[in-house]
Amino acid sequence: MQDAIITEEVSVGGKRLFRKGHRLREEDLGGLVALERPVHAVRLSETDVHEDLAGRRLAEAVAGSGLEIKGPVQSRYNLVATAKGLLRVDQAAVLALNRLPGIAVFTLPDRLPVLPGKIVTGAKITPVAVPESVVAEAEAIAAAAGPIVAVHPFRSLLVGVMTTEGLAGRVRQRFQETVERKVGWYGGRVLRFEDVANEPGAVAATITGLIADGVDLVLAGGGNTIDPLDATLLALATVDAELVRFGAPAHPGSMFWLAYRGDVPIFNLASCSMYSKATVADLILPWIMVGERVSAEALAALGYGGLLDRGMNFRFPTYDAETSEEGGEEEG
Repeated sequence: MQDAIITEEVSVGGKRLFRKGHRLREEDLGGLVALERPVHAVRLSETDVHEDLAGRRLAEAVAGSGLEIKGPVQSRYNLVATAKGLLRVDQAAVLALNRLPGIAVFTLPDRLPVLPGKIVTGAKITPVAVPESVVAEAEAIAAAAGPIVAVHPFRSLLVGVMTTEGLAGRVRQRFQETVERKVGWYGGRVLRFEDVANEPGAVAATITGLIADGVDLVLAGGGNTIDPLDATLLALATVDAELVRFGAPAHPGSMFWLAYRGDVPIFNLASCSMYSKATVADLILPWIMVGERVSAEALAALGYGGLLDRGMNFRFPTYDAETSEEGGEEEG
């Protein structure tokens, strides 16, 4: 016969005596006798799995790389980032899990840059126990989907930067400091900055030279992306680069474009994204810095949530922080 499990919070004088899910033991009997009210409890069957064990199995099934499991607090387990990186969440798999009775998996949005120590997912069982068959089905869904939640670490990419705007003085200094700070936050390094004549041949030669010198990413500052004769856009064909998408369904930064020459991404930093930390370029840069090859479909999907107002700061890299300082989590 299984243990009896308390199904409610039991307090005396404002102090907790038993929490929901507590397994009653012989030493608990004195406290129960002293209570002046009945206590609700259930006795589990042989096929039931207690919330703590079921929650742990659920967390282990969901967790991929770059995560540490912590808990439980009232059957809730937290998945915590162990490194600075990009959070990836299989939304369809999360939905499939949450359709199961008693299962609760809740995450931060997909594709967020996160810091070590950041809680990115909670996994728990809502009742005090669930049937073994439910836990086994959840594990099967997770196994079939592959990693449901993972944090992919940023890579130490070598970056080449060119600009056709003829920046000078304090403006040029500010631009270079901003780019170096952002690239450095990911662990990357700027090989060099090049000021290039606003002419297709000069731009093409610069792109070719940067790639020949080993850069993993080319950032193109300046230019007029709505001009069909823009030197940088014309140079892409000369260097055999494939334009993935011109224009992004997001604002600010809607005139963003992305191309690839082989495996090397090339994307523009329009004037608004040269200094701001809240444009579409700052959403896409983390994808590239983990080594993802960004598709036209992924860029099209930016439109859902693409109105990047001040309330969406949580979606952008925290360029001034290296670790997350999560506060104490409330139980529940």
